[in-house]
Amino acid sequence: MFEKIFRLSENKTNVRTEVLAGLTTFMTMAYILAVNPSILSATGMDKNALFTATVLASFAATLVMALYAKLPFALAPGMGLNAFFAFTVVLGMGHSWQFAITAVFIEGIIFILLTAFNIRELIVNSLPKNMKHAVSAGIGLFIAFIGLQNAGLIIRNDAVLVGLGSVKSSTAIVALAGIVITGVLLAKNVKGALLIGIGASALIGLPLGVTHLPEGSLVSLPPSLSPIFMKMEFHRIFTFDMLVVVFTFLFVDMFDTVGTLVGVSDKANMLGPGGEVPRVKQALFADAIGTTFGAMLGTSTVTTYVESASGVAEGGRTGLTSLTVAGLFLLSLFLAPLFLIIPAAATAPALFLVGLFMLTPILKIDFSDFTESIPAFFTIIMMPLAYSIAEGIVFGMLSYVILKVLSGKFKDVTWVMYLLAALFILKFVLG
Repeated sequence: MFEKIFRLSENKTNVRTEVLAGLTTFMTMAYILAVNPSILSATGMDKNALFTATVLASFAATLVMALYAKLPFALAPGMGLNAFFAFTVVLGMGHSWQFAITAVFIEGIIFILLTAFNIRELIVNSLPKNMKHAVSAGIGLFIAFIGLQNAGLIIRNDAVLVGLGSVKSSTAIVALAGIVITGVLLAKNVKGALLIGIGASALIGLPLGVTHLPEGSLVSLPPSLSPIFMKMEFHRIFTFDMLVVVFTFLFVDMFDTVGTLVGVSDKANMLGPGGEVPRVKQALFADAIGTTFGAMLGTSTVTTYVESASGVAEGGRTGLTSLTVAGLFLLSLFLAPLFLIIPAAATAPALFLVGLFMLTPILKIDFSDFTESIPAFFTIIMMPLAYSIAEGIVFGMLSYVILKVLSGKFKDVTWVMYLLAALFILKFVLG
């Protein structure tokens, strides 16, 4: 059955590899089950209801990705977007969380329309080939940076922004031991090295007090959605504040998703001859549907997760990987305590090493042409430093257009790139 649906042989994979890849992806992104409710509850939303909304939105969007797009990418409410929702729109601008949910719902509807009319697909395909390789490398540095932060090895430093944390801390010891264990397994070509490394790290964390076993029953009934379900403020749709908030959600989600799809596809050697992402329209529908459905449930924007790269690194190539993730999300609705015992320090080694894997497309970049290599480098370096995939793409695309035009290479720039560059400049001016 799986062979017929996902064409496993054609994609040079098998059921075991795909399921293992799905498990790995889920383990590296399961933190969202605890973090998303924690962030959004700062607005006054019910934390228990948010857990259910997070699970169901992630399940639905990833299921669409699995069965419709048939790609190995997982989706969930996006980090950064949930912080913008809670701390900027609600606590900063003084709007109600119902107002913010309405903005997310409108964003989802707009995304469905943009995807239906191939506008988002046009943007994905407009990225120059060298920049697509740069996006993969940039995501690699970004995801490794996240892993090092989760390990406590990289911390905030007021003098120089970031600095080295204590290598003697329990979380750092767990992460460093996990990197060594996983590295040895990778060197020996052990299947499932990343997943085994996560498990080993979690076990090492037990005596060090980093991993905490759940108290009480592992099985629980999901909390009710009623406090946050369908709580939109439609009477405030036609306001300037709504326009600004919707535009911000649209912009960040658009280019986060584009970057993740392009970067992870490149790493998996799934890009077409012209650098096209396979079944990109269906993939974009998954996050558009997920965002719209998630807003109805009561959670922030759903997006494609960069942690999907960990499953791809384990060999995931088809929708069976994302189907496994969707199944685990649904299972977590009833077994939340079991899934939440994996600490961030235990998944840090996987994120760090996936960052290494994501760097390989950098070898395909033409560094001899500075109108190509400078935009590529901007893309790579800005993702971790600006802590945003979207901003990395913005700086890369803007520098690409400007350098090409000033160098007289007008024909290298498509009309879509000119239009996007103008919109990016407008964003900086208005922002």
